[in-house]
Amino acid sequence: MAAVSANRLELLQIAELVAREKAIDKDIVLEAMEDAIQKAARSRYGAENEIRAQIDRTTGDIRLFRVLHVVEDVEDPATEISLADARHDKPDAVIDDYLAAPLPPMDFGRIAAQTAKQVIVQKVRDAERERQYEEYKDRLGEVVTGLVKRVEYGNVIVDLGRAESIMRRDQVIPREHIRQNERIRGYIYDVRRENRGPQIFMSRTKPEYMAALFAQEVPEIYDGIIEIRAVARDPGSRAKIAVISNDPSIDPVGACVGMRGSRVQAVVNELQGEKIDIIPWSPDVAGFIVNALQPAEVTKVVLDEERSRVEVVVPDDQLSLAIGRRGQNVRLASQLTGWTIDIMTEAEESERRQEEFMAQSRRFMEALDVDDTLAHLLVAEGFSEVEEVAYVEPDELLTVEGFDEDLVAELQRRAGDYLEAEARAADDKRRDLGVADELADIEGLTPQMLVSLGEAEVKTLEDFAGLAADELTSSDDGILKRYGLAESDASDMIMSVRVALGWIAPEDIYSAADGEDGEAAQDDADESDASGAAASADAGPVSVEEQAPGA
Repeated sequence: MAAVSANRLELLQIAELVAREKAIDKDIVLEAMEDAIQKAARSRYGAENEIRAQIDRTTGDIRLFRVLHVVEDVEDPATEISLADARHDKPDAVIDDYLAAPLPPMDFGRIAAQTAKQVIVQKVRDAERERQYEEYKDRLGEVVTGLVKRVEYGNVIVDLGRAESIMRRDQVIPREHIRQNERIRGYIYDVRRENRGPQIFMSRTKPEYMAALFAQEVPEIYDGIIEIRAVARDPGSRAKIAVISNDPSIDPVGACVGMRGSRVQAVVNELQGEKIDIIPWSPDVAGFIVNALQPAEVTKVVLDEERSRVEVVVPDDQLSLAIGRRGQNVRLASQLTGWTIDIMTEAEESERRQEEFMAQSRRFMEALDVDDTLAHLLVAEGFSEVEEVAYVEPDELLTVEGFDEDLVAELQRRAGDYLEAEARAADDKRRDLGVADELADIEGLTPQMLVSLGEAEVKTLEDFAGLAADELTSSDDGILKRYGLAESDASDMIMSVRVALGWIAPEDIYSAADGEDGEAAQDDADESDASGAAASADAGPVSVEEQAPGA
């Protein structure tokens, strides 16, 4: 009897040991054991029976029960019992009750024991995986430290203590030599529940990892006084980080650099000597781009907001510095700012401006039948299109040196005649292309636009109504991109044609427009709030190479 009790107590001890080792609840292990015993009992008493096992949480006693459902008409005697038979054992039994009939203890055979072991192992493994997933799914964005367990084909398996994570080859810093059993830090960027268990993905190359390291080293970032607005990295080589201070009395760049570069040097050492430029973030896009390109000097910035492109002009001797080795500096600046940056020298810009000046002058000479001197004067005064000369107020032309009323009147007459001739030629070409007259009646479409539509096989109202606005105005492949048509105007034209064709009702346009206006207003409000909260940072970017010797 004493031996039996010892075995039962040993069962509880095993359950407690497994629960502690796997960091799961002891009850989960005991429930797994109960499931295993039930499975073994079914193989002994018949799989058709509904058998329940119960392990006493105090003594370790194992009790087996056969469960029967009380019904009026018995269809399956293995799991059901009639009300009359049930009342022999339980006088107050009613329909839908369940009776638990005790079964005698059983000895586990070798196969039954093996089956029970497999069930327990699987249940415990499932519980361990669920525990790991629940623990780490809420730790996304954390920096964790682990022990390198093994390296397989460039992928690093890291033991985090209560789970394993994987650091894929592309998430390891290039040329970083990682050895087995060494401690390593990384950033948890993804946790997935998969068939083989939860997969925890770590990275040392993500920009967020650098931001998290700075948050650990710089108390002002941790406290929210300084914000990291953007990070761009070329892992293991160079990085740029944009910061802003919410307290005007604190210099965000100086705080991140630390005394003699101590703070940034700690991050540099962790990232295998990666050089870091710390840049003040600014709501002024042009100023931010100038800062992002440092240490190169910038003389001129031209923004194209529609295409999110920017042309940057630098002195001739600064070109290689602005571009960086293998384009690294301009690439990181582009990632940091979110703008595509095109760099040219002052000489290249001067040459291009000269070419544009001569091209515009030739157009005026041909269209207005004037000499090069007069054409140069018009371009120098800011006129670039014949339409501007034709329709501008005469007083504006009279401000050009040497122009009198007679000359201005003659120039505007010639410009009007030229535009009318161009319109007639375009209208003839439009007809030759087969563009319907109904399409030509749409307000806002010029004869030249109609020619472009015809060349793109848009020839009827139905063709036009089937377009999307960006198909007309897209800066990459829009049919009418060279005419400066606003996307909102293009959308209005398309909607009006759809209404005329009966594709949509007029009220549908208004309801859609109201929704867009509401969203736009909310976006404007959000942007205004963000801009208002951003403090101005005037300090120039600081490179680790300058502030932290040995970086």
